Amino acid sequence: MTDAKICGIKTSEALEAALAGGANFIGLVLHAKSPRNMPVETAAALAAMARGRAHVVLLLVDPTDERLAEVIPAVAPDFIQLHGSETPERVMAIRAAYATPIIKAVGVRTEQEVRSAMVYLKPGKCADLLLFDAKPPEGADRTGGHGIPFDWSILSAVPLDTPYLLAGGLTPQNVREAVRLTGAPAVDVSSGVEAAPGEKSPELIRGFLQAVKTAMETL
Repeated sequence: MTDAKICGIKTSEALEAALAGGANFIGLVLHAKSPRNMPVETAAALAAMARGRAHVVLLLVDPTDERLAEVIPAVAPDFIQLHGSETPERVMAIRAAYATPIIKAVGVRTEQEVRSAMVYLKPGKCADLLLFDAKPPEGADRTGGHGIPFDWSILSAVPLDTPYLLAGGLTPQNVREAVRLTGAPAVDVSSGVEAAPGEKSPELIRGFLQAVKTAMETL
């Protein structure tokens, strides 16, 4: 069974749709340039609602030590997702400082970039999961959430049993194909279940999660 993460949730309605649909991970974004950004207090309230029902993931982009100290205790996430240019050493330091598992997002376009990302999973507990996303378009002011897919075939370079999530341009319409082609252990969606940038659609969330559940049924 493929796990699913609904990222960029900002409302209790979207959260309940994700939880009722069986989402394994709930993503909360604290990044000023994202249309999914929210106040720390809102993220903390949503995390409290989801706790024990799904893994709470807090998404940050190149956070400073001061920002981490402000938001991690407030939200108390199950995972920290780092979606910037954090080095393996920085990832390892954050993981150690907060004793919290890390999801490291990496933008990829080629098999070589997929192979290079494996450095984040080297011994020493640098990161616990990788998230493969499409590289942002030229001139973009944020690293993810653009709704752009990449060539899924490059994930053939991922070693067997690697813990990762597939992201980038997934929708209720194409996620079955993505799972079948890649065998990804988990998938991540944000803009693909939105009615407008940053506005989650409970109906699209339900459709996405149902598609993930049934992806392998007809094979």
